[in-house]
Amino acid sequence: MTQISPDHQVLTFINVFTVDPENQLRLVELLTQATEGSVQYAPGFISSSLHRSLDGTKVTMYAQWESMDAYLEMRDDPRPLPFFQEALEIAKFDPGSYEVVKTFNHF
Repeated sequence: MTQISPDHQVLTFINVFTVDPENQLRLVELLTQATEGSVQYAPGFISSSLHRSLDGTKVTMYAQWESMDAYLEMRDDPRPLPFFQEALEIAKFDPGSYEVVKTFNHF
């Protein structure tokens, strides 16, 4: 389950893909297949959320991992590779790794 808190020590990836609107649905399908087929079962995986922009030009995946080592081990798994390769053929990938510094809530 996704937990966003500075007290929850996880590695967060916010990966933004820029895509032509006609390829947005395909990109969502590819990332879903990769995640459901193997990524979510990788040791150290915590959660991910997939988002699509309303204008059709972006797909963003918010993912949490226990550590960078766990994430890198998943990247060595050949099972999601074909999905990732096709995704990179139709989208520009802008990855980022983060830690939560502060959260704000409605009172």
